[in-house]
Amino acid sequence: MGFVQVRFARPTDRLAEVVAFYAEGLGLPGAGCHLEFTSHVDGSPGPAPTEENLLVLYFGDAAGMAEVVERLGAAGHAPVGLENPYWSANGALGFADPDGWRVVLVPQPVFAATG
Repeated sequence: MGFVQVRFARPTDRLAEVVAFYAEGLGLPGAGCHLEFTSHVDGSPGPAPTEENLLVLYFGDAAGMAEVVERLGAAGHAPVGLENPYWSANGALGFADPDGWRVVLVPQPVFAATG
């Protein structure tokens, strides 16, 4: 497709908590994606739209995912249910960030990249 960078952006009323979840809990600082969280003096437009709005992170192996799951658990984040049974069938776990947005952790890519 030719993409060289992907950016995910959304507002939040819990900026410090959200940054801690993604940077410390998930370990995303310095990763190959750009997550932008903004805040406004008048507040954000509201909570996560649905439980099917997902950020999906694929790991190279189950051990890498287990390390992140352990770190999230130590920070008080427990797995949450995911609506689509596809995810559990592929060994994935879901977590809700402080705003309720779902992040899905998958132990390995479930599709082959095509070039």
